[in-house]
Amino acid sequence: MKTKDILIGAGVGFLAGYALKEYTNKDQISPEKALKTVKENIQDHIPVNGSWIHMTPESYKKDDLEYNVYRGGISSTKEGETKQMDFIVDAKTGTILELTS
Repeated sequence: MKTKDILIGAGVGFLAGYALKEYTNKDQISPEKALKTVKENIQDHIPVNGSWIHMTPESYKKDDLEYNVYRGGISSTKEGETKQMDFIVDAKTGTILELTS
């Protein structure tokens, strides 16, 4: 019965940790969703060939306001020329705060 007790304890611990992680991250969207939002918003204006995003949000200050943000980038090829653009997106809403080439 000791093995059974250990497995039950490990299972309960895992579920509690997972639930706590999900509860604490509710106020932020996932980095994958933030990247998808950025690509959807700029796809009509800029053809996107590649993209990347940092998986860990960071603190960012703009116009005396504090944000938790994800940083990332996209690459675009237009008329044979590849261009790299960096973006900063709000981790709560997915709003693009900055897009620079």
